[in-house]
Amino acid sequence: MTRHVALVTGSSRGIGRSAAIALARAGFAVAVHGSRASDDLDHALEDVRAAGARSVKIIYDVADCSGFAKLLDTAEAALGPLTTLVTNAGVGVMHRGDPLEVSEASWDRCLLINTKSVFFLTQEFAGRLLSRARSDDIFHAIINVTSSNAVAAAEPRIEYAVSKAASAMISRGWAVRLGREGIAVYDLQPGLIATDMTATVIDQYKKRAEDGLTLLPRIGQPEDMGTIVATLATGQLPYTTGLSIAADGGMLVPRF
Repeated sequence: MTRHVALVTGSSRGIGRSAAIALARAGFAVAVHGSRASDDLDHALEDVRAAGARSVKIIYDVADCSGFAKLLDTAEAALGPLTTLVTNAGVGVMHRGDPLEVSEASWDRCLLINTKSVFFLTQEFAGRLLSRARSDDIFHAIINVTSSNAVAAAEPRIEYAVSKAASAMISRGWAVRLGREGIAVYDLQPGLIATDMTATVIDQYKKRAEDGLTLLPRIGQPEDMGTIVATLATGQLPYTTGLSIAADGGMLVPRF
């Protein structure tokens, strides 16, 4: 039985898929997750297994917080007790544009998926860990994938930025609660990453990155984020918790 078992939400593609593969290569059993059945989710499952891990795919809409116990039950029935949660599932805005034109529907969608679901899935996972005996030699971690927009305001997608800022505080709040239990919590804040969510604008940001928007003159790749997730999940940053990790190539470093 694999000692480390992770659930990675939103892992059919992009950052989540790369995180699942990186964890598999680090020796984790991994539950991959998508909100609906898709070829992408099937391929993610195949990729994780090809990396040498036991894996299961789970289809569940995280907008429904009432079924999180069942979601975790499904992962554990297939793979064993979970040690690690990566909350990566998220959505962007319905329409980029003027904050004066943000719709209530887009606001509610961002806050539901990017914020509320993160809190209550983390709550369910944390309660499960605290309810059972845990070995001191097994590292337990929660890694919440937020965004640079948790810090930097984004006029065309303000509701997204609000949801990610709130989600970053969720990470810190749980770090405070779970530190005394020996459970680490991290807030990973990706910057300009080449994913499907950024596909429509990434080319213009690539040029801006090369011109100095980021200190490292390139945009990030999902694999970069996967490596960071695996580093955190394996306890390679010892004596840390509650960190917000700006994985943005130095984009938000203050400078003259």
